[in-house]
Amino acid sequence: MKAVFRGSLQRKLLGVMLATTMVALVVALGAMIAYDVRAYDHGWTSDVTAQAELIGRTTAPALEFGDVKMATENLALLRFQPKILAAAIYGARGEMFATYSGPGAAAAFPRLPEGDSASVRSGDLVVYRRIVANGQILGTVYVRAMYELQDRVWTYSSIAAAVAVAAMLIALLVSFRLQRIITRPILAIGSAAREVVEQRDYSRRVKNDSDDEVGALIATFNEMMEEIGQRTRALETSNLEKAREVDERRMAQQQVMELNERLEERVQERTAALEESNNELVLATAAAQEANRAKSEFLSNMSHELRTPLNAIIGFGQLLATAEDRLLEAERGKEFVNHIVEAGRHLLTLINDILNLAQIEAGKLSVSVEVVSLADDLAECRAMTEAMAAQRSIRLLFPPPDELRVQADRTRLKQVLLNLLSNAVKYNRETGSVVIGCDRTGDKSVRISVQDTGVGMRADQLSSLFQPFNRLGQEAGVQEGTGIGLVLTKRIVELMGGQLRVTSTPGVGTVFSVELPAPDQAAEELATSAEAAAARPEPRSDSLITLLCVEDNPVSMKLIEEVVGRRGGIRLLTAQNGKLGLEMARAHLPDVILMDNNMPVMTGREAQRLLSADPRTTTIPVIALSADAMTGSVAKGLAAGYFRYLTKPVDIAELNDALEAAIAVAARARSVSS
Repeated sequence: MKAVFRGSLQRKLLGVMLATTMVALVVALGAMIAYDVRAYDHGWTSDVTAQAELIGRTTAPALEFGDVKMATENLALLRFQPKILAAAIYGARGEMFATYSGPGAAAAFPRLPEGDSASVRSGDLVVYRRIVANGQILGTVYVRAMYELQDRVWTYSSIAAAVAVAAMLIALLVSFRLQRIITRPILAIGSAAREVVEQRDYSRRVKNDSDDEVGALIATFNEMMEEIGQRTRALETSNLEKAREVDERRMAQQQVMELNERLEERVQERTAALEESNNELVLATAAAQEANRAKSEFLSNMSHELRTPLNAIIGFGQLLATAEDRLLEAERGKEFVNHIVEAGRHLLTLINDILNLAQIEAGKLSVSVEVVSLADDLAECRAMTEAMAAQRSIRLLFPPPDELRVQADRTRLKQVLLNLLSNAVKYNRETGSVVIGCDRTGDKSVRISVQDTGVGMRADQLSSLFQPFNRLGQEAGVQEGTGIGLVLTKRIVELMGGQLRVTSTPGVGTVFSVELPAPDQAAEELATSAEAAAARPEPRSDSLITLLCVEDNPVSMKLIEEVVGRRGGIRLLTAQNGKLGLEMARAHLPDVILMDNNMPVMTGREAQRLLSADPRTTTIPVIALSADAMTGSVAKGLAAGYFRYLTKPVDIAELNDALEAAIAVAARARSVSS
């Protein structure tokens, strides 16, 4: 092909016409073959599929009555279709019921049928069709037929090749006749151009006998000759201008060289910046490796921290389960139970800290900021840490109650204060002290400080204090910990719009300071009125309270029965799934409902939604009991209408508080209705 287009103009025109003809023929014949192949494939597949469906319909009665002879006779009718190689009928369980093999065809049938399908396998068309009667699958029809697609393609390809050869010969003959109309004037232009080059005679012109594109080319050539003559005369005049242009170019080249020098300087600057970036990348890589090492150490430490409470839970549980009554004193058994409860709480704290840190890292932990009284939260924290401090003879010095309030999430603020107080006690010296301070740092913020008399920290330890999983060399100490408590505390304080600062002196102690936004005057007055309204006593009914507990776990149900039995004054109803609980609630109209979320038959969420939609039960307080402790799940549950959302393992005190609040609401509702 390249040799054709490198020859004369005549050969090139001939090549163009032949190539165009060949492309048109290939496209047309290829489209015709493709259409025929597609039509054959679709038509033959449809015919064989229809034949299979017809066999299935005529054989359905034979399958229902087990008539193999009738099914075989139906298959034998396929002998009138010589392209059908083999066919078979399978029962509903996949067993072979009847078969047919065409003349000369190999009698090979698949062991098991397939679902409805049509595919080409080993050069044959294989069709499966299920036999369905009255909505019931009675069996499957298998048909294997010839698939002559390749033979058709070869036949049509041979015809197309013959047509293409004949068309190319005709096009070649026509091209020889027609190309002279175009090439004669062009050859005349070439001859005139050679004479101009050889003789330098710019007055040479070509005769123009046509008004088409070739005529326009001749006219343009003649005009070009006139223009060349004029430019030749002006060539001497332009030599001076060219000399001036050479000087200008020399100056431009000098400027380019100067630009190159400046470019080299910029490249050197960029190279230095790139080297600096590479150094920073090396440092970042080292930091990432250090973070991975710290995480690995944390996982090892976390395994130890999780196994330690589990060891106490399982060990003391086994002792309680295997000890005989006469060998286990009451005090001894109570001590074992206390160890199990303490280990369980420690394990729950570890899990909650890990989940909270994961939520913060993922940006999914939300806080509900409100006006919080520091006196109330500090009083609760004091009650929860006094026992820990007393074990080590550490004094807790709290400020006198005052009216200081902050803008914070009440639960998260208590979590922050408990973490700082427990650290101040754990890492303090024996007979030391912990001083808690509260004061305003201006009109817009309040500072809460926790100061201990421990060993303090060095400057290098302070720089690593808020790194996740870093316990600053305390991994082998006697105090339990994971190295994520302070990280979690700092992130929570920042989520609430505050700051956590720390100062420490080795041998003297450490001071942690939490600065939180102070409420404005309007918010503080609103919080004061709300506290006064909450302090008013709620009406209480002395009549028997009906409590419905919907729980599918027998152990959890037994725990609720024990808690309710100790309180007294409550009639307990139980249900094992959400549907039964819904029916009992509508039948007995209890005062309070305890509802597990994940139950068979009907979930607690669905049952609670139906109770809220029913006018008879919409005012009954429903307390959720769920093992899903994620913050988003708790918020969704409260938004869905739960009175309280308690997470498992259930804290008995928290459960009693929720019951008291729900009973108070129920008593007030009864007094209003009466």
